[in-house]
Amino acid sequence: MKAAPLILGLESSCDETSAALVRGGKILGHVILSQDVHRLYGGVVPELAARAHLTVIDDVVREALQEAGVGLDNVDALAVTAGPGLIGALLVGVCWVRGAAFALGRPVVPVHHMEAHLFGPVLEDPEAEPPFVALLVSGGHTLLLHARAWGDYQLLGETRDDAAGEAYDKVAKLLGLPYPGGPSVERLSREGDPSRHRFPRPMLRSNQIPGDPDYLDVSFSGLKTAVATRVAELDQAGQLGEERAHVAAGFQAAVVDTLVSKTMRAVEMVDCRRVLVGGGVSANRGLREELRLRLGETGTLFTASTRLSLDNGAMVARAAAFHLARGQVAPDGFSADASLPFPGLERTPAVAGGVGS
Repeated sequence: MKAAPLILGLESSCDETSAALVRGGKILGHVILSQDVHRLYGGVVPELAARAHLTVIDDVVREALQEAGVGLDNVDALAVTAGPGLIGALLVGVCWVRGAAFALGRPVVPVHHMEAHLFGPVLEDPEAEPPFVALLVSGGHTLLLHARAWGDYQLLGETRDDAAGEAYDKVAKLLGLPYPGGPSVERLSREGDPSRHRFPRPMLRSNQIPGDPDYLDVSFSGLKTAVATRVAELDQAGQLGEERAHVAAGFQAAVVDTLVSKTMRAVEMVDCRRVLVGGGVSANRGLREELRLRLGETGTLFTASTRLSLDNGAMVARAAAFHLARGQVAPDGFSADASLPFPGLERTPAVAGGVGS
């Protein structure tokens, strides 16, 4: 039997430079290097991100190869996040892979960043296969999908404005917490009482019904504004210091309740109690716990470890293995695309009791 191809996957869409060697779903070598420089600014600075990727990408790939115990010439195919993301950051990875592939005479598989997040959990749990409802939550995206099979996805809901991760970053900045905001807000929220400051659950009302335009979509800009208003009021009253943890807890509760409620609506709508959560925000412990609670014993939740929930090269290589097996490789001269379409995504609205048409 022919051995599964050895794939080198590169990720450089935002502020993590990562390379991984994956064969047959097994991670042989994996390096993730995060960029601390953005902590100084409370968010990712695109030009600094691209420069940092360019500085370290050779070393990251070299270390991943050494960890796997292989040379670059042993690689059968190369994969890279081609979008969406910061265009300068994406181009660093794409140009590196194009150059290496040309020198080696190997095929390249361009990978969509959010589809790659779907493949993170299956690297650790072989049962994390479709069909499932997927909640993808990251710094730049919030999506609800019905994955009927790999490469066959139906869009159920998405953010109308800020993504969940972006809202966490902005609230962290309001509360004087370090970037990235997700882990910082979550840690502080454990010390607070969420009932002290109850914030609105955007686009989540009891009178919504399947078919309403906002039934499965989410919005976090209004929540962010509500937190900013409350922080300003507390600061003016000289109470912000003693209330910071409670504000963080209230915000966290609102985000989790909104995301989980929308996910459970999707579960009922498509009649599938298998849920996969991916993306950086999926590492949030409160989100995972609430999803498990509401799914109950009749449901199944698939998650990845924190390492594989963040942006990483292993998920890129695993997604590429799926596409490579179907002969889906990059044409000559392909490039990065900051608004790359999600492959295999059907945008037909779902309807109650079915999956749309």
